[in-house]
Amino acid sequence: MTRDELHDLDESNALDELYGRLRAYEGRTAASGGAGKDHVNEPMIRHWCEAMGDTSAAYPGIAPPTMLQAWTMGGLAGHLGGSARSEAYDELLALLDDAGCGSVVATDCEQEYVRPLRPGDEITFDAVIESVSPRKTTKLGTGYFVTTRMNVRTGEGELAGTHRFRILKYAPARSKAELEREPEPTRERESERAADRPRRPRPVVNRDNAGFWEGVARHRLLIQRCLDCAAPRFPWLPGCGACGSQRWEAVEASGAGAVFSYVVMHHPPFPAFDPPYAVGLIELAEGVRMVCGITGVPYDKVRIGMPVELEFLRVDEELELPVFRGAEA
Repeated sequence: MTRDELHDLDESNALDELYGRLRAYEGRTAASGGAGKDHVNEPMIRHWCEAMGDTSAAYPGIAPPTMLQAWTMGGLAGHLGGSARSEAYDELLALLDDAGCGSVVATDCEQEYVRPLRPGDEITFDAVIESVSPRKTTKLGTGYFVTTRMNVRTGEGELAGTHRFRILKYAPARSKAELEREPEPTRERESERAADRPRRPRPVVNRDNAGFWEGVARHRLLIQRCLDCAAPRFPWLPGCGACGSQRWEAVEASGAGAVFSYVVMHHPPFPAFDPPYAVGLIELAEGVRMVCGITGVPYDKVRIGMPVELEFLRVDEELELPVFRGAEA
């Protein structure tokens, strides 16, 4: 064998060994003894529905099913008495970090609703490491998909729903321009520099939202409009939340809007972002809302109601994103 063939064989054997160690965590506890910081309550339900634009008469008599995970969150302070996350889950993540997969991005979640949650319900939860995928190469980089399954229960132990959550732990890929600037890197230097160079997470593009990202590529902000009841909607979904119709068309938004709400991100730090910075919930002139970065004004000058205009921000050679530019009063 040539030296390169021997190197590839050694690398393949090492990856097989790593995957065997990762799979040993499948079925182990990811979280146990978790308890919601608050009972299911009407104020949180009202805030959620207002942010989502959901005016169903069913709420706040019951909680919207998609709030399932919200009742389990510990916030920045964490859960009372410490985190419910297990040592096994921390060990799994550390093993991936040591293997060069130090970046992480949430990819998707699946929820199953067993019974509605009502104001006054107490929430408990536990989770299991359901699966670790074989090594995958994506546009973000190369790594492993880790899936956990959380069971959300009432205080009486009755199952209310399940939340399956999937992340990608990966070593970031290098851009074509970066590779061209350094045409003959060694494999070791390639791996080290890819891990050290922070890049913004890539959006997850699927069959439901592909049209939106195609519009972004052409500098057009596309939203959906129901062909039966004419209700606009964003983010892109296969069906209308107002009437249930699956008939829709894509329409271009004007780009005008206002800050409906916002947060200033200080912590936790994320690679490729420089805190503090403002992230806004922007209400478009068409009546839908979207979460976007706010540019053009310092983070401490952003205000609710501030007019903003759409622009497109290129963050690197491969990624361009819609953002909204504000103007100081």
